[in-house]
Amino acid sequence: MRHTDPVGRPRTTPPVRGRPTVFSGRRAALLLLGLPALLFALVTWQVVAHGPLARADERLSDSLVHRGAPTQFLADLGNLTVAVPVLALVVLYVAWRTRATGRDHWWRPSAAATLLMAAVPLWVIPLKELIARSGPPVMGPGTGFYPSGHTATASIAYGGAVLLLLPWLRGAPARRAIVVVAVVLNIGVGFGLVRQGYHWPLDVVASWCVCAVLLFSPWGWSRRSTG
Repeated sequence: MRHTDPVGRPRTTPPVRGRPTVFSGRRAALLLLGLPALLFALVTWQVVAHGPLARADERLSDSLVHRGAPTQFLADLGNLTVAVPVLALVVLYVAWRTRATGRDHWWRPSAAATLLMAAVPLWVIPLKELIARSGPPVMGPGTGFYPSGHTATASIAYGGAVLLLLPWLRGAPARRAIVVVAVVLNIGVGFGLVRQGYHWPLDVVASWCVCAVLLFSPWGWSRRSTG
């Protein structure tokens, strides 16, 4: 577009670059992956060293434990028999929908979610054995409570289901609603586990951190394959 300067001579106005107001996609991804990873490293160090954070965690747990049917129900939402079938149904639905579009690599999103779920015991069990944290007093003697396997199962199952469904939902309200449901479910599972005395709070937080990294790290290519 041509304009004239103050003395009437023609000139071309160059485009004006605006300052970025949001993080780039790469920066946002690094933030999503880096912060949970750092928090997990901090929490694990404190648990292994039985540092101030771990001691505060145990004191907090003592004040939170109060067993009851409602919190048992919330804790049970992290069971394999509940969370895995939910993910399996979503995996089958998304695979069917994606294949019907005729897109290449239609199987990738569902395969990614399935592999993440199958990998849960591969990292939870070794960490439990290596760290060998004892459980809350109501659980009696024994070790292997860090990180929480039920929390990991729920996080991967419900979080993976949401990531699979998001590309198929129309409208921001529906997307926000399903994300809120998944977050509430996972918070409920964590609260139920702590309230029932099955885990210390940091056991739950550690699993959330690892699952956040796992859910967001492979999803870039798996989501693009649905587009």
